[in-house]
Amino acid sequence: MTIIRYAIFPDDTASVLSIWREFIANSPVNLDYQGNDTEFANLPGKYAAPKGCVLLADRDGEIEGCIALREVSTAICEMKRLYVRPSARGSNVGQKLVERLIAEARGVGYREMRLDVQEKSVSARKLYAAFGFVPAEPISFNPVPGASFLGLHL
Repeated sequence: MTIIRYAIFPDDTASVLSIWREFIANSPVNLDYQGNDTEFANLPGKYAAPKGCVLLADRDGEIEGCIALREVSTAICEMKRLYVRPSARGSNVGQKLVERLIAEARGVGYREMRLDVQEKSVSARKLYAAFGFVPAEPISFNPVPGASFLGLHL
């Protein structure tokens, strides 16, 4: 059974880095503009509690997926790095990760969640729409043509 749990640092650092590197390698666009090396060297960094977190989908010690939360302002948070490994796709792991992250954001007291999504990420766009995400103002720099920002009132 897959459980959604907090990544514990430094214990889970290797697992988080492994799946995040896979996420970047499998992205349909170049994500170098995000400054990944700096972020990876400073985990949990901007995802640190109490205003952020990294969640892992863990099936008997195998990490199937991940998602992260960071503070933008006292009212707004950002969903980052939703990724489900190919072997776990189609089993609602992405849905479970998003559900849990929304609950975490509400628990912290955020009033809105934002994210950016690539034009080619069709399944992610469908998932976000199912949760009620709608077009929103950008909260960070994204130079990728066709990328858009979405928001959800919590």
